[in-house]
Amino acid sequence: MTLSLVTAGESHGPALVAILSGLPAGLVLDREAIDRDLRRRQEGYGRSPRQRIESDEVEVLAGLRHGRTLGTPLALVVRNGDHANWEWGMSPWPPEGEPSGKGTKPVTLPRPGHADLAGAQKYGLADVRDALERASARQTAVAVAAGAVAKALLREIGVEVEGTAVAGTDSAEIDAARADRDTLGGVVEVRARGVPPGLGSYASKDTRLDARLAAALMGIQAVKGVEIGDGFALATLRGSAAHDEIEPDRRRATNRAGGIEGGVSNGEEVVVRAAMKPLPTLMRPLRSVDLATGEPGEALVERSDTSAVEALAVVAEAAVAFELARAAREKFGGDALGDFVAAHRAYLERLP
Repeated sequence: MTLSLVTAGESHGPALVAILSGLPAGLVLDREAIDRDLRRRQEGYGRSPRQRIESDEVEVLAGLRHGRTLGTPLALVVRNGDHANWEWGMSPWPPEGEPSGKGTKPVTLPRPGHADLAGAQKYGLADVRDALERASARQTAVAVAAGAVAKALLREIGVEVEGTAVAGTDSAEIDAARADRDTLGGVVEVRARGVPPGLGSYASKDTRLDARLAAALMGIQAVKGVEIGDGFALATLRGSAAHDEIEPDRRRATNRAGGIEGGVSNGEEVVVRAAMKPLPTLMRPLRSVDLATGEPGEALVERSDTSAVEALAVVAEAAVAFELARAAREKFGGDALGDFVAAHRAYLERLP
């Protein structure tokens, strides 16, 4: 038994969609809690004017009845309010009538640092918009909704997940970058409390919990580095100072490993950090090349955040929560929520 997540949608398309499979029946979901996380993703100093256009709310199309999961695939939708300005340019079908609104002209000037050029080359695209719309971080909205569902499941076994920005949120620095028409990056940290020992496995690399969490975070737009626990700092220490000694109660006085040893959770707080590069859409564009003419040019300029580190903290929180929930489903199984919780309880009772 495992959780799976498939998402679809473009930045300025009609909506973003997520389908979650593997949830137990009987999990109570709070619509306001999901919408609260969606609002948190839109907040933070340095965000773009688009956040005043969108007012993200979750819709459920399947898998939920009267607020309780049915054990069948859960279909979530987050509408794109800005699609009203892009109806011709982002119409799923060949548009009728005269071109109007945004997105009517092909994009041929790829942005350095974005998926524009690589995406156009990979898929043989003449219009870079066919790549950049899906590569956009806008799609993280529906991933945050899925993460909120995962957090609800984790709470049933006493696990809480929280993400915070730990670098890159200084308002004066953000103001200076905005004045220079530039962007900033930063670092976020996610902590998961109450994680039992035994999630993940050392049996194969694809089941290692640290590898799975790293992949989940590296899969978020603009993330270029991930560390578990003290991560890179451990490389500068001797082994005697790097590892967490085990106490008689099987706990550890320190947590340099970030709650994971050998790919398996060890019962301590799970701690992960992700480094975000400066956002690649600049109001003062970098040098590029026009794919239609081959001539030098300046990259596409499109509405962008100056900083989105606080938003990344929410997205990273959702990603870690989903991966931990997936590992918990694999460990404890159960078609009904009561079976899942009972298996978790029995497992804890079995531990010394």
